[in-house]
Amino acid sequence: MSLKLEQLTAGYRRRPVFSDLTLPVIKPGSLVAVVGPNAVGKSTLLKSLAGLLPVQGRIELNGQELTALAPAMRVHRLGYLPQPLPQAIPLVAYETVLSAFRSARGGWRREQTEQAIERVFDTLGIRSLALRRLSEMSGGQRQMVGLAQVLVRQPQLMLLDEPTSALDLHWQLNVLNAVKAATCSNGAIAMVASHDLNLALRYCDQVLVLAPGGRAVMGEPEEVLTPELLARTYHIDARIERCSRGHPIVLADRPVMPVTTQEIT
Repeated sequence: MSLKLEQLTAGYRRRPVFSDLTLPVIKPGSLVAVVGPNAVGKSTLLKSLAGLLPVQGRIELNGQELTALAPAMRVHRLGYLPQPLPQAIPLVAYETVLSAFRSARGGWRREQTEQAIERVFDTLGIRSLALRRLSEMSGGQRQMVGLAQVLVRQPQLMLLDEPTSALDLHWQLNVLNAVKAATCSNGAIAMVASHDLNLALRYCDQVLVLAPGGRAVMGEPEEVLTPELLARTYHIDARIERCSRGHPIVLADRPVMPVTTQEIT
């Protein structure tokens, strides 16, 4: 299974956020961080791949053109977690995850279904939430339930828009471990929009950096996230160093003023 994006143009109404975006082929089992400053198109890219925004270009998943699929067929292959938190509805978590599972795996036997749901709750460490109503949960707890709805379906492509935004450090690590395990065990591909460069460096196989003006760079995290790229993209003076356990980390020292055309003489 692989993902190929060629000459994608997407955006809102008459304002494209990016144009003619072409990326290297993403291999199965890959966890890809989608990073960049605000308003460069991270969410737009994920929504476009999920079929929620009109898009021009070619999107191939395992050799099949996704834009040609009917929505009912797409739901079997894709799992999308939007940035807004799941609504605080009176349904219990187990019911919402069961509903998500049936939308993609409706032909499974009851025993298989129950085992799949319990496995996801255990993997995410949220078994205690199974019979809690979403209306009684915190934002972070609802975010974990939303992720469970994606993981339980075992999609070929997971599109996760800031899945750790409402979580503390413990649960951030738990989420990335669970998503990483799902990509490895199922040969799936996960694209995770995030502002946390250090989590991207530690967990992700590839990093896609989106920059203003529709520019994009993709590659292995330590090759892509250089001080030069951080200065050019985020306008910060930063270093990449290693912690005592050998993990690379980004240390931002100070903001720098972007150079404008008016300042060039």
